[in-house]
Amino acid sequence: EYPLHRHVSGLTSSLRTSSEAFLPASVDQANGLRRPHQKPAILRKISAAQQLSASEVVTHLGQTVVLASGTLSVLLHCEAVGNPKPTISWAKNGEEVKYNDRMLLQPDDSLQILAPVEADVGFYACNASNALGSDSVSIAVTLAGKPLIKASRATVINTESPAVTVDIGSTVKTIQKANVTISCQVAGVPEAEVTWFKNKVKLSSAHHVHDGLLLIANVSLSDQGLYSCKAANLRGEVTESSQLLVLEPPRPLPYLEDLTAVLSSAGTNTHSVLTSPSGTKMTVSPGSSVLIGCAVDGHPTPNITWFYSGEPLSLQHRLVAVGRILQILNISDAPDGEFSCLAQNEAGSLTQKTSLAIQEYRWSVDKLMACSASCGHKGVQLPQLRCLLDGAEVNISYCKEKPKPALQPVACNRRDCPSRWMVTSWSPCSRSCGGGIQTRRVTCQRLTAKGSSVPMSNEACAQVSKRPVDTQNCNRQPCVEWTTSSWSQCNRPCIGPRLAVQHRQVFCQTKDGTSVSSDQCSALPRPLSTQNCWTDVCGVHWRVSLWTVCTATCGNYGFQSRRVDCMHVRTNKPVLEHHCSWRPRPANWQRCNITPCENGT
Repeated sequence: EYPLHRHVSGLTSSLRTSSEAFLPASVDQANGLRRPHQKPAILRKISAAQQLSASEVVTHLGQTVVLASGTLSVLLHCEAVGNPKPTISWAKNGEEVKYNDRMLLQPDDSLQILAPVEADVGFYACNASNALGSDSVSIAVTLAGKPLIKASRATVINTESPAVTVDIGSTVKTIQKANVTISCQVAGVPEAEVTWFKNKVKLSSAHHVHDGLLLIANVSLSDQGLYSCKAANLRGEVTESSQLLVLEPPRPLPYLEDLTAVLSSAGTNTHSVLTSPSGTKMTVSPGSSVLIGCAVDGHPTPNITWFYSGEPLSLQHRLVAVGRILQILNISDAPDGEFSCLAQNEAGSLTQKTSLAIQEYRWSVDKLMACSASCGHKGVQLPQLRCLLDGAEVNISYCKEKPKPALQPVACNRRDCPSRWMVTSWSPCSRSCGGGIQTRRVTCQRLTAKGSSVPMSNEACAQVSKRPVDTQNCNRQPCVEWTTSSWSQCNRPCIGPRLAVQHRQVFCQTKDGTSVSSDQCSALPRPLSTQNCWTDVCGVHWRVSLWTVCTATCGNYGFQSRRVDCMHVRTNKPVLEHHCSWRPRPANWQRCNITPCENGT
């Protein structure tokens, strides 16, 4: 293994540059003339330095300044060329320098640090920029002791460039197949040895390490991890790390396993469809539920946002499988439109879509009913009215909101009929009971296609079918009648003054006197079996006597009684009480003198 470090000359005494030659990056070496327009270029020092003073350090960029105990001032020169004239700015450890009474910006854009202390240790970068571009060069200011690493806390996201370079300490998110270079700029006295690690495992020489740079070529998902740069010398060691995350923009997948599982538990009236970048289409029945899948992959896992006709969802829906499946509970809530899913992660975005069309119920008259006749002149076929959904017949009630088409009958089987027997209606029965005869007329005829009947010989019909009978028996049931017994005596029960009820029996029997079931006489009016009648026996009434004297003059226990009899009106003699039962019986006792008694009585 070959440990790597960037070698930077250390200045342990006061230095002021002298006899210096600079080679600006934008100078034409052939004739020494500046080009009319050029990007900024910071001049790098390329000659040796000369000691001048123990208390003041003056240096150009590209050096390492080691602070001594007697150092009172450090002056960092930054000279840049360019047209338009570059603007100079200073940063320490990636953050803009805040000038104060110790940190001074000189008129020539040099940075001076007065009375430097340990907090001033770090990497100072001079940045030169104009409208054409920028340039930046760093210088390390350190103490004699453990090494110093130039680190960054930036997050770099690369979604397009084939190559990216970052300082150690950065978080790098990049697309696959890019070349990633991690820079570990080290300063230290004594010089530091640099070692690289991935996920705390030391990297071998097989990795592209050179001059403080780690190159991760053709990045893939397996290169993800934590890359660490350790700088160590006799005074100690320091480590900085960068996290490398490989981005994969969203890409479509041909299937979505979750969709199959959700569909199996969603019921029979649920359809499913996958979106695609070019768009898919599906026709669904009204009122059904639809599962729309957004099959995408990417790293990190893309976030899914759903839209309907380009707008955020407002209709009733449910998201399943972490938003990868959109369930529309009732597709009738969404007129024909386009559903789309937007998959986004840090590497990019992908839109997939599908269009759903709602099938319509419609009337169909493409089929005819059976012909109403096999021959003759009246045969017609009516169109069969059917309700269809996507070509399949459904219950006719689904089309009730649709206007029905006009039905035009179609003539059919208009041809001469074969010879056949024609019969008239049966004549009335000769008897109403006891057995009679009825007759009809039987002839052989042929019905023509024009509707006329042509008489034919009986032999012509006999070849086709047997001749129907022209005589038959009728009304074979026996002749019956109602008969009654004599009325009973008119003597009970009484139902009113001199009014009673009398009874008789009613029978059904044949003409010869044989009794039969009453059901056989049910068609005949049935005689009465009871009637009211007048009788002297029922000339009765209730008679009452006067009340007896009350048994008490006060209190709660006094009562009195009287006699109640049923009396015959004519004889004025008592009779049995049931003869008077058609009237309420008067009370024969009652309470009396129900008043409080006075004291002492």
